[in-house]
Amino acid sequence: MTGGEGPKILLVIGGGIAAYKSCELVRLIRKQGGTVTCVLTEGGSKFVTPMALAALSENPVHTTLWDLRNEVEMGHIQLSREADLLVVCPATANMLAKMAAGIADDLATTLLLATDKPVMVAPAMNVKMWQHDATQMNVARLREAGVAVLDPDEGPMACGEFGPGRLREPEDIWNAIADMLGAERVASRTGADLAPAPLRTAPEIEALEPEPEVASKGMLGGLLSSLIPRSMPKRSIEEIEAQWDVPEEVEGEDLPADNAEWGDEPVGDETSGDDLATPATEPPEVPVDAGPLLASKGKAASAPPTDADAINHEVLTGAGKQRPEPIVTGSPLVEDEPFENSPLDGQPEFDPDPEHRPLYGRHVLVTAGPTHEPIDPVRYIANRSSGKQGFAIAAAAAAAGARVTLVAGPVHLKTPPGVDRIDVESAREMADAVRGSLPADAAVMVAAVADWRSRDFVEQKMKKRGSAPPALILEENPDILTNLSVGDQRPKLVVGFAAETDNLLDNARSKRKRKGADWIVANDVSGDVMGGSDNAVHIVTSQGVEDLPQMHKDDVARALVERMAEALAQSGEEE
Repeated sequence: MTGGEGPKILLVIGGGIAAYKSCELVRLIRKQGGTVTCVLTEGGSKFVTPMALAALSENPVHTTLWDLRNEVEMGHIQLSREADLLVVCPATANMLAKMAAGIADDLATTLLLATDKPVMVAPAMNVKMWQHDATQMNVARLREAGVAVLDPDEGPMACGEFGPGRLREPEDIWNAIADMLGAERVASRTGADLAPAPLRTAPEIEALEPEPEVASKGMLGGLLSSLIPRSMPKRSIEEIEAQWDVPEEVEGEDLPADNAEWGDEPVGDETSGDDLATPATEPPEVPVDAGPLLASKGKAASAPPTDADAINHEVLTGAGKQRPEPIVTGSPLVEDEPFENSPLDGQPEFDPDPEHRPLYGRHVLVTAGPTHEPIDPVRYIANRSSGKQGFAIAAAAAAAGARVTLVAGPVHLKTPPGVDRIDVESAREMADAVRGSLPADAAVMVAAVADWRSRDFVEQKMKKRGSAPPALILEENPDILTNLSVGDQRPKLVVGFAAETDNLLDNARSKRKRKGADWIVANDVSGDVMGGSDNAVHIVTSQGVEDLPQMHKDDVARALVERMAEALAQSGEEE
């Protein structure tokens, strides 16, 4: 630290609930004349935000090692060398372990490994984690390497346990920094500073009138009565009745027009507290059956009438003003029985507007997933298809208003809302399901159907006999796409998929002509497309090839459904 300047601190904020104290530490360092640059770990960002730290430190907050703008000049090394001290606060058990092992898998740990400046850590973790042998060995190793480790405080923790592991108070951490760098210390917090203020008790004052004791039962009234102090001394019923007793000499006489004949009321200091309890002249007699002047609490004894005669209003209808019709008990509100097992259950209400529901009234048939061709009871021929792209297309078509039939191979995916799903296993089962789902306006054959199956299914599991493996004789499966394209119930639009590893477009063009499909959607599966979430496809038609960039499979599905809707609309106009 140069003379006349405050310390330059590089603050690494770990991922723990105590990370909120780092904001207070930043303010304290700034208040003492220092500068702070914050490095926020991924875990730390779950508790404090880069924006808050940037506002408090007035410096950019660094979160990733892969900031190309800074890494052109090896920004992580520059950060670690510019500071006077690197402080890790809070330092989690994971951070301590990485530091002790020399792991550099993110910006924070890379800085700590690349720095030539002193390092201080302020641990914060659960008491058992702090006391664990592994953590203590890591702490000992760091201290041997010259890292200043501040022992955590002892006390209650956010997890509900008590013991060592609490993050030190920001003042204590600053004082440790000040001692190391020769800066000015601040006063530490004491137990008295942190103790809650004593509760004040209200004076014992009773209510003006005696009230029956009623259990509050935890309601608002009971809470308020326990909090609001009573304002006047409590008196008995006899004392209250005695105050209002009528003298015999005035009984039956006419009352004066005003209270002037009762005597002047005392005013100001001439009246003592005792004088307030008894009037100068007694008031007239209260009827005998009136009882004491005590207010009592009660409850409503009746509810509003609900019979038809009590309805005394009219409503304006198309036939003029009419009285509301009473609801007849037991009459069904909806006469039509709901359609059970509807394939459209869960789908939003259809809007016939073609702009909003371009496939409204259409039937779209989709196949998805792999097929399993059994060899014996435990073995089968299969492929890596996940079914995600086919399910996404089915969901997009349903969202566009179509009635969708999805023939799915063995996959573990949820059925999209509004889709009628048929589960199959083998290629022959899928071919039967496709035929049974016709007619359709459009068919999208996304499934990766096995080209071959074992000719002979073995009823018992085949065993290794120590000799040559058994011969597996294959035979060709039915060609679902070709049979659909040339069949009597051919949909208006037939779309096939081509999963290729080489010569993508040439193979796709050849497949479209060979299969008789209108479109072939070609994709390169040499990478991680099968089972992945993204896809890059090429739509091959008789007009040419449209290349779609790599995008999420849901976006691919929406783009394909939009083009299908346009093609079906054009075919309808031509007819």
